[in-house]
Amino acid sequence: MTIELVAIDPGTTHSGWVSLDRNRYVERAGVLAHEVLLEQLGQSLEEHRQTLAIEWVSSFGMPVGREVFETCRWVGRFQEAWHTPRDVVLITRAEVKRSLCNSARAKDPNVRQALIDLYPPTGGGSVPQIGTAKRRGPLYGVSSHAWSALAVAVVASGRFAKADGRAMPAFMPPIMGATPLERIA
Repeated sequence: MTIELVAIDPGTTHSGWVSLDRNRYVERAGVLAHEVLLEQLGQSLEEHRQTLAIEWVSSFGMPVGREVFETCRWVGRFQEAWHTPRDVVLITRAEVKRSLCNSARAKDPNVRQALIDLYPPTGGGSVPQIGTAKRRGPLYGVSSHAWSALAVAVVASGRFAKADGRAMPAFMPPIMGATPLERIA
């Protein structure tokens, strides 16, 4: 599969990441130590048209600590490691919440559920969008901070769709009925 979009949810020591393929599905996802992720970004294949989206820190007018500055440092390092640093897309958490949940007050479980609702229930288990090892869904393998990275990828793809004048975000699977993303595209 050709990976079209890579997204990162940066942390202070580890980051969640996800890659979406040309069919708009999660190709791989996980949480990696920064040094490992940095090395992988530096080895990204330039012959494929890929985009990198990273969650960016936004100010809420409150004092911040060392962790926020350390996260900002890693965002810059990830961006510079990418083969086309100027093309990296930065997405704030507030934009993710507004885009997926129509509310800046949404919490992580709300964002996760909005993401699950965007994908077809084709796997097994109680959440067929995720599925089981024997019957995988389109979100199989997404866990922990990779959910936030997926949210960044989905919102970035919605931004691309708007820029291109498309009705549906570029990386989203065709889904029956109205979805939260149809409101942002």
